[in-house]
Amino acid sequence: MFLLTRGLPVVLELGLTIFCLIDCLQTPEISVRNLPKWSWIVLILFFPLIGSIAWLVAGRPTPGYRRQDYVTGFPEYQRRQGRPLGPDDDPAYLRELGRVNDEHEQTLQRWEADLRRREEELRRRGEQTPPDAGPR
Repeated sequence: MFLLTRGLPVVLELGLTIFCLIDCLQTPEISVRNLPKWSWIVLILFFPLIGSIAWLVAGRPTPGYRRQDYVTGFPEYQRRQGRPLGPDDDPAYLRELGRVNDEHEQTLQRWEADLRRREEELRRRGEQTPPDAGPR
């Protein structure tokens, strides 16, 4: 009985360490959180109890977690990025496209009005000059 109570924590710690080490080794590098994979392996081997618990709490990937979904660099910028939107799906792009189209339409209307005005001026000048007068 005495041996069972003293040996049980050692067996549990050894089992936890082996489980965490195998789990860490089988986890893809891209899915490991907070530290590189090699750091977790070293931590689990050199500090079995603390390293194993730390792996379970802070290193093991959570469901749906993928490192490539996050911006790397500064922690304040680490946020989930959704899938990139195509131009037809981006409301800001469509708004800007509509604004540019309106500007082009207004420019075209100004040009047409200017063209009509110039044509009218040429017609008036043509009516004012005598038919027998030629260019000088």
